Amino acid sequence: MKRLLQIELIKLWNNRASKTLIYGYFILLTSIALIAAIKFDIGPIKFHLAEQGIFNFPYIWHFNTFVAALLKIFLAIIIVSMMSNEYTYKTIKQNLIDGLSKKEFIASKFLTVVLFSLVSTGFVFVTSLILGSIYSDYTEIGIVFSDLRFLVAYFIKLLGFFSFCLFIGILVKRSAFALGFLILWQMFEGFTRGMIRWKLFDGDTTDAIMGFFPLNAMFNVLKEPFTRLSAVQSVANQIGEEIALDYGTTLLDMLIVIAWTAIFIWGSYAILKKRDL
Repeated sequence: MKRLLQIELIKLWNNRASKTLIYGYFILLTSIALIAAIKFDIGPIKFHLAEQGIFNFPYIWHFNTFVAALLKIFLAIIIVSMMSNEYTYKTIKQNLIDGLSKKEFIASKFLTVVLFSLVSTGFVFVTSLILGSIYSDYTEIGIVFSDLRFLVAYFIKLLGFFSFCLFIGILVKRSAFALGFLILWQMFEGFTRGMIRWKLFDGDTTDAIMGFFPLNAMFNVLKEPFTRLSAVQSVANQIGEEIALDYGTTLLDMLIVIAWTAIFIWGSYAILKKRDL
């Protein structure tokens, strides 16, 4: 396992574009801290985003993981490029000639996906802990480490999404087309949602059905946190609206994404096994 991971890390480290994207990704993750500096002072209106409670424990775990998940496209580009380069530079054929089996080849890619997901989750954990210790109004240990389930959801979401990108990279071979396919699939799920809602079922039933589609399942694992803010709730109450949403992640949501992850990895191996390299 260590040998397989080392092979992939050497390939990534020797690729300038991959290194740049990795550095850029973690720099952007760190820039979440800059949100605390957002202030608006317009006459009597004074707004400081950090004072809205976004860095309060335990809410920070939900907010930071959701924002960080929006940046996952950077690592997705690396993963599809990683597969594209295998075909472009014939390294996949050379690896197989050198004795690496197709199963080991897929295992090495999946281990890289797991490593990316783990490192990103660990980075968000440390960043959130630091920001929370500075800005949070609540520092009791029981509160600080509650709601860590959002970190678990974040890891599962990244794992599923990166596995999807790996599958597309193997299926399509070219990084630009693979990213295009990803966009088309997002549009397909959106179109399917609209058609089901229009022709067949009500909103709740449509959401339940769409929860089994890969990208929708990944979104359900980590729902948006913004309507949880007290300022948003206060505005809603003033206009006579009540926001009562379920922000938690159910075991079913996680199992669906894990199932898709297994399908994508198995599908990647099945394609590679049948393909003439």
